[in-house]
Formats: sequence, C-alpha cells, structure tokens
Amino acid sequence: MKRSPVILKFGTGILARKGGCSLDAAQFQRLCADIAELMATGIRCIVVSSGAVAAGVDALGLPGRPTDLAGKQACAAVGQPALMTAYAKHLGKHGLRPAQLLLTHDDIFDAGRRRNASVTLSRLLEAPEVVPIVNENDSVAVEELRFGDNDRLSAEVAQLVKARLLILLTSADGLLARSVHLGKPRRIPHVTDIKAAFRHVTPEKGEHSTGGMRTKLQAVQSAVDAGIETVIAHGRKKGQIIGAVTGCDVGTRFPTNKRPNS
Repeated sequence: MKRSPVILKFGTGILARKGGCSLDAAQFQRLCADIAELMATGIRCIVVSSGAVAAGVDALGLPGRPTDLAGKQACAAVGQPALMTAYAKHLGKHGLRPAQLLLTHDDIFDAGRRRNASVTLSRLLEAPEVVPIVNENDSVAVEELRFGDNDRLSAEVAQLVKARLLILLTSADGLLARSVHLGKPRRIPHVTDIKAAFRHVTPEKGEHSTGGMRTKLQAVQSAVDAGIETVIAHGRKKGQIIGAVTGCDVGTRFPTNKRPNS
C-alpha cells in the first residue's frame, strides 16, 4: 500500500524577506532540503504555497505591496512564475522538480472538479521525483488574499488526498498560551480540545499574513475532524518539518481520535 502524503503549508511570512516584497532564497533552500530528506525516505510531499504576491512586487519593481485587491491579483499573476522558478531551482539541487496546481475553493467543492484535481494529484504522486506545489489561483480568486493565506486550502487538499499529516508552518513556535501575568507566552505542545484552544488566539498576526492563528485553528479543526493529524510549527527554525513528521516535540500537535491514514 502506498503511504499517504504529508501536506506542507508555507505562508508568505516564511517564504518572503522582511517587508514581504521579495522571496527569501535562504528559506527556499532550507525548506526544499527538508522536502528532499522526506522524499528520500519514501514520504511523498505536497506543498501548499503562498508567496506569489511577494514575488510579483519584486518582479514589478514596486516600492511596496499593493493594498487594493486588483493590485494584489496583478502581483500574483506576475509573481506566480517567479515563485515556481524558485521551487524549481532549489528542488532541482536534489534531483526533484515541482508541478504547479492552481486551485480555487470551487475546484474542491464542485464534485467534478474535485475529482479531476484528485486524479491529477494522484498521478503526480506516482512520479518519484515530482513535488506538487498548490496555490490558490489568486489572479481570479480572492479567498486567500482577503482571508486565509492558504490555511483553509491546505486543509482541503489534505482531505482530498487523505494525507497522513498536515504541517502548517508559521512565524510562531505553535499555539502559544497567554499568561495571566503577561509573562512570556508558553508553547502548548499538544491540543485535544481545539474549540477551547481558540481562547489563546490574539489579534496579532504576521505583517503580511491574511489569516493569523484563528484561520490556522479553523484549518486544524477541519483536518482533524477528517482524521488528519495536524502540527503548527515555526517555519524559520531548523528541524521543524522533520521533527513534526517523526513525532518529535516541535510546535503544537493536534492528534485525531479517528483511525490515521497509513
């Protein structure tokens, strides 16, 4: 039996340089090396990736990120090829190649289009050197740009392929408990009651994030309810991806009571 894939969600905050106006090559190098390490052990990976807008701002030479929706969509249209070029460059160092899939939420919820997406991903996973890179089709869709930075889409893709694990990489160590004494926030290693976990959500989020921890917990709830264990971990710290897959104490783990995918 083939092992179900791991879904890796990379947000803009961990793919772009400070300011969100260009891609961070060092991050791509490290993240792609982690993907290659997993692939070498037979664990297939699907990446749900943001970052097209940041790449587009750089490609167009703009002084900053647009604030209007049309401007963001235009940047995404220009930046998506640059984003894929970055993945091709850094995956290629390990003998791997990316495959681009641009989806909208309608592609997931429409039965016929969902089936087509599932068949395409299944076929791509049969190719041992291919890493599917999924992004929302930001030039025509607006959900990610307005609301969720691909958090929701990553949970939907995880369910589509019956993933063994969903890893949401962010700019925090995981879900943090806020002390009543206003001390340093404490990482919560495990969460079994996701609804109760929402009390730890604060308004803060990354400068260029469109979702924050609330949308991540909503994605976690969706995935866990479908029987997919999920981890929220720090995307700029070494060892987080491998640690999450191997069961180490990294980030915040959200186990599921349902039978896991094998």
